[in-house]
Amino acid sequence: MKNHLRTAALILSILASSVIASADGPDPLALNFHLMHPGGESRPADPNGAIYLDGTYHLHYIIAHEWMNQGKIRKGLSWIHVTSPDMLHWTWQKTKLQPTFTGHTMCSGTGFITKDGRPAVIYHGGGSKRNQIAIAKDHRISVWEKPFPIEPKTADGEEPDLRYWDPDLFQIGDTYYAYSGGKEQPLMKSDDLKSWTYVGDFMKHELDDVVLGEDISCGNFFPISDSAGDGTGKWMLLCISHQFGCRYYLGDWDAEAEHFVPEYHGRMNWRQEGQDLNNLGLQSRDIFAPESVLTPDGRRVMWAWSATADEALLPKSIQTLPRELTLGEDGSLRMAPLRELELQRFDLATHENIEVVIPEPKGGIDWKNRTTRIAELNGDAYEIRITVDRKEAERKRFGFRLFSDQNRVGLPIYFQPNNGTLRVGGVEAPFVVSDLPEGEDVELRIFVDKYFVEVFANNRQAIVAADMNWQDASGFDAYSFSKPTTIKKVEIWKMKPTNQGYLEARENRIWEIDTK
Repeated sequence: MKNHLRTAALILSILASSVIASADGPDPLALNFHLMHPGGESRPADPNGAIYLDGTYHLHYIIAHEWMNQGKIRKGLSWIHVTSPDMLHWTWQKTKLQPTFTGHTMCSGTGFITKDGRPAVIYHGGGSKRNQIAIAKDHRISVWEKPFPIEPKTADGEEPDLRYWDPDLFQIGDTYYAYSGGKEQPLMKSDDLKSWTYVGDFMKHELDDVVLGEDISCGNFFPISDSAGDGTGKWMLLCISHQFGCRYYLGDWDAEAEHFVPEYHGRMNWRQEGQDLNNLGLQSRDIFAPESVLTPDGRRVMWAWSATADEALLPKSIQTLPRELTLGEDGSLRMAPLRELELQRFDLATHENIEVVIPEPKGGIDWKNRTTRIAELNGDAYEIRITVDRKEAERKRFGFRLFSDQNRVGLPIYFQPNNGTLRVGGVEAPFVVSDLPEGEDVELRIFVDKYFVEVFANNRQAIVAADMNWQDASGFDAYSFSKPTTIKKVEIWKMKPTNQGYLEARENRIWEIDTK
């Protein structure tokens, strides 16, 4: 009897916490055009299961919670389901992929369309010791068939000794391939999703600039074309390592040997100033846990969970802006903001030929710097597009400051030729002006969403940062060190909010998890 009473008390406790959460008032940290969870803590918040079907984008992200299983309170993970016509305006749906339905927790995975046109997902079933596949019963992805495990056999019919982890699935011809993540990546194949044959290693070899001990998790493997869209390109493996965040490989698929041959490795995540070098796995996740989808017009678009731009944001489950991925003429990766964002612009203000003049030195070392006010940003949602003549930018430490005034530096955005980086807030990422093709001007696109800022540099580098004291000052300044700089052009648009679905979901809480 006491055990029954104790179980009942735990259930009431869960329900009570849900009621408290639903009574939340307005959230001052609610963003205008970034996707974020509408209620309570939700980390780890990995985006998963992206699918485009019948004019709608479907995306899921993880939420951690407690649930009742066999009379015991256990920790679980579910996939929250959101839909959008444009990857910006999101509507929350009822949560279906949750432990009370699947019988296991929903760890990371990806979405795909079966050969007969049905939406499906592959993921790791936490507690099941297997990777799992679930197939939707309808194109609205509102009803699911029960998931089933992937149970590969060797060519001899034996069960291979494998470790199952974050899986991904891709199709070549009539063959499905799936690999399992981790420090090793076993590959398997199937014609029908039910019978799987173990192939061997997914990757032919590792690359020299990958740190020993890095894992491949939250993987997404897909062909990627050049920006001209002429069909040429490579295969890209988008993934993380838990120690160093989001990263990627570019290479080729060897159809005869049935494995990926990586040729280049790059990173998307950069350590913040002040983060613990001995604890990178927990504190280095500005760009983490990516997921991507192919649009009907052939664009490859990715999201990532931004977890550590500021400690206060860790529970908020903010997803980065959607990024379009292509290859440049030189074969390197390009990352551009989703073009649909341009439809949210209004009230353009243009500034041209802004001069940041440095006082003449009066003997001694020429070390002075100067800032020039460009505009007051009195709203909380902007896109800023900046063009600087290539010759003006060479070998200069210069840049811009957001949320600044005479007493506050605010959020710096500096080009630093002394160490070959672009600094945004406390993050420094590789970017060298002299590496740009001859004649290409420096171009920044800066998206300001209250305290959350994303910066794209010539579509070759992208950085996120946050300034939690953003309301202390509204100045937007140009900055130059030692030598004067002329900024060719600055365009500032206000941005319309896309968060109506978020506001509705905070009220209706349609996404609430079944806990028993």
